[in-house]
Amino acid sequence: MNQNYQAYTSADQEVWKLLFERQMQKLPAIASIDYLEGIDKAGFTAEHIPNFDTEINPRLQALTGWTVVACEGLVPIKEFFELLASKKFPASTWLRTKEQLEYLEEPDMFHDTFGHIPLLTNQAFCDFLAEFSVISLKYIHIEEAIKLLQKLYWFTVEFGLIRENNQLKIYGGGIISSSGESVYSLVSGVPERVTYNIEKILNTEVKIDAYQKKYFVIESYEQLYQSLKKFEEILERQLLVYQ
Repeated sequence: MNQNYQAYTSADQEVWKLLFERQMQKLPAIASIDYLEGIDKAGFTAEHIPNFDTEINPRLQALTGWTVVACEGLVPIKEFFELLASKKFPASTWLRTKEQLEYLEEPDMFHDTFGHIPLLTNQAFCDFLAEFSVISLKYIHIEEAIKLLQKLYWFTVEFGLIRENNQLKIYGGGIISSSGESVYSLVSGVPERVTYNIEKILNTEVKIDAYQKKYFVIESYEQLYQSLKKFEEILERQLLVYQ
């Protein structure tokens, strides 16, 4: 599938600009420095929706060897992990309307692109994604394994926090692209913010229709990547319980 960039309307471009500028008023103070640097490295601007083929992919390939591939919507789980294992990140091409600025039932192009692509300029984070996907494909036919794999992805790639210079910052794409949760995740007194711990993650409930009640804090993207060996060991142990 192609992005079909010419199909974007002036209304689409206006929505991108609104969303981009709204988040960029907040993110410089609360987002991971690697994410913020990735905004520039990936060539993002408020002025137009990024073009995968002519803008993003040449930059990503030069930096980390990754590319973005267009998709219509949610990708089947096996295909999703196959793409990531091949250093290809699937991103929707449709964009929400002005009436949908605050909430969507499924990820749109702003979430997939603005939320995730800037960190694809970070090699350690890319290494984590690729290796995580290789592990996922080993267990793709085991239902209980997929549930546990989805939890790790959820609490890192989508809703992870990182400690930088003794300050908590956001890096998960689900938080980054959310106007409300990007602030809530750091300042609200409701959720727990706990040290990154794989066993705790695998025993934590995923909240798909509300702000999270617990966030896990990494110290670096290298730590995230290096944790995968332990993750697979724990995964194997937990699967023995289900047998």
